[in-house]
This record gives sequence, structure tokens and C-alpha cells, in this order.
Amino acid sequence: MNDEKPLAGLTVLELANVLAGPLVGQFCAELGARVIKAEPPGVGDPTRGWYLSGESRDSDVTAYFASANWGKSSITLDLGTDSDRALANRLTQAVDVVVVSYKPGDEVKFGLDYPTLSAANPGLIYLQVTAYGAEDPRPGFDAIIQAEAGFTHMNGESDGEPVKMPVALMDLLAAHQLKEGLLLALLKKARTGKGSYVATSLLGAATASLANQASNYLYSGVIPGRMGSEHPNIVPYGNIFLTRDGRKFVVAVGTERQFRNFATALDLADLAADARFASNAERVNHRETLNALLSERIATLDSAHVEAKMRAGKIPFGFVNDMAEVFEQPAARAQCFEGEQGVRTVALSGDIEGWRELSPPPALDADRATVLAWLESAEAAVPVSQRRRQRNR
Repeated sequence: MNDEKPLAGLTVLELANVLAGPLVGQFCAELGARVIKAEPPGVGDPTRGWYLSGESRDSDVTAYFASANWGKSSITLDLGTDSDRALANRLTQAVDVVVVSYKPGDEVKFGLDYPTLSAANPGLIYLQVTAYGAEDPRPGFDAIIQAEAGFTHMNGESDGEPVKMPVALMDLLAAHQLKEGLLLALLKKARTGKGSYVATSLLGAATASLANQASNYLYSGVIPGRMGSEHPNIVPYGNIFLTRDGRKFVVAVGTERQFRNFATALDLADLAADARFASNAERVNHRETLNALLSERIATLDSAHVEAKMRAGKIPFGFVNDMAEVFEQPAARAQCFEGEQGVRTVALSGDIEGWRELSPPPALDADRATVLAWLESAEAAVPVSQRRRQRNR
């Protein structure tokens, strides 16, 4: 990647809160865009108040807020007032991209819907994320979408209750879909000069990401159930075994060669020749028997021995790490950088030159003067005839 940041010169107005929309804004900032985060006055983005137990209350930049808001400028807008709605409208005419996460219908109420904004700014790229889509006005958070999209039903041990995943994955999936849409919209704009409307929902992104679990049902009618960390189609894959020195060991055997190498590495070469385990289909059918044999053997081996054997056999493996152990890994440490108050975060685009130069997550309304000065400068650069046409639309 050369020194020129890919989105340098682009300006993004983020009218979005919590996680999915702000992650798109942070992605743009990491790639060099100017990102203006517009927040409700008083409390701002709700994640400013999502303090971890024991977290300092001296700042409105919580650890959660910091996960998605590096590299941005903050300005408050009260869209219930005529003056701030007018200011929001001026901003939308000056920027290249708008990101919104309003409940369906609210963007129309505020005059910030795509048809209205694109009439004044035809090159505008408008990114919208909702909970359930444009036709369903219900608000929704990740935990609810995980449940309604089937993830919670599938997550947990086979003899346990459904469990929500500890990361807001539905927001992350929706953010990735919006980022993909943004890149395609930028390509279209470069070719045609025209803007785009790009929309996704948390439920839509979640359903689109069910992958093999959805096709297992759609093809066979089998409703996926809870299997702990195991895989419905592959064995052994995702299984967690305990070594003699107490480390939890995970293996992902995806091919027949890998299974033969895995069995040999454990001094269980006869398993590969056993008719019950000779193919993945048979291993799926005899899952419990195979798991018992593997568990018994691995329990006699130290983790260092297991690791050496897995590396030598080129077998996909790993250990179950807590968060401290995650960031002891060199590749994970390389994605971290220090922010104010010792906050660390992970960049989404660690291979982009200059990503460590991002400004820290802003305090609420900290950049009002800077944003207004930029807006006046941007408006002054627009020809008078064009400004008149925009006002008359």
C-alpha cells in the first residue's frame, strides 16, 4: 500500500450511534477520510454511558465508545430544533457520504432521507442501517437480533440453554456489509459521477451470514441445534480437548490428509484406518466414539508436546486464550496502539500506512468550532450558481 490513504479527500457525516454505523465511520477514518460524528446533545452516542464495572467516570469516552470512534470529530445536533436541522442539511450538502441508523421513518421526519438529500447533492452516497429493514420500525439491538436470527438457539452446549455470543456480531456483520456497499458505491461514482443509496439491516446481515447452518436446514430440513464448539458437518473440528497440564486445546481438521496427520501426531495412526473414522462422513456418524478416544489420548500429553506435534504435522490447532493471552500474541499486539488514558484499540485496517496516526475518540461536541469552520470553507468553495440551485430544490 502506498503512502496515499485510499479515502483521503473524502468527507463522511456519521448520523449513527452505537456500533454498526460508527464502525463504518471508523473504517473510513482509518482509510484517510474526514469523519464528522453528529450526536444528540447531552448524552451523545449511547455508548458514551456504557461504562464497564470499575471503569473511570472521569471521561465520556468509555472503552466501548472507543472501540468504534477513533479518528472522528464530534459535533452535537438537536434535530428537534429548526436551527440544528438546517445545520444538518448544510452538512449533508457538503459531504460525500452520510451514514444513518435512524429507526425507519425518522430520517424522513428529520428531512434526512436519501431522496431529499440526493436532490440537493446528486453525488451523495447514503448508507443506512436499520434493525429489521425499512418496512419494520421496531428498534433492535444485537442481543435481540442474535436470538431472532437463530444464532442464540445454536449457541451453547448440547445439554445447556441457548446463549448469546459475547461480541455484538450482528452489528459487525452489518457494518461489513455497509463497507462493501460503500466501496462499490465509490467505484460507481468514480465511473459515473452518481451517488448511491446503500442499505442493510441487522437481521438481514445476520440471516445472510448463517452460511452452512442455513443450507443444512434449507437443503435437508434439519434444524441446527446446540453442539458446543463442535461442527455439524466436520469431525473433529472446533472440538476442545484438555491436555495433561490443563490447557484447553482446539483442533480443526478439514481434510482427510489432515486427519491422518493428526492421528499420527497423537500416535493413533490406527484410527485413520478404522472403518468408523476412515472418512469425514463416517467420523460425523461416529462422533462420540472418536471424541472419547481423542480426549483420552490428549489428556496424557503436555500442551508443549501437542503444540510441537501439531506444528510439525501442519495441522490447524490452537489454545483457548483469555483476553490477556490474546494480546500476548505478536500479531495481535501489532494491531494495538496507545490512546489517551491508556486506552488501547484494534485498528480494522492495520496494513494501511498511517493508521496509527488516528486522533483519539473525541469528547462530546469537542470539535464544533472546527467542524463549522470546515463547513463554511466547503460552502465558500461551491460556485454561487450551484448554491442557488441547491437552495431552490
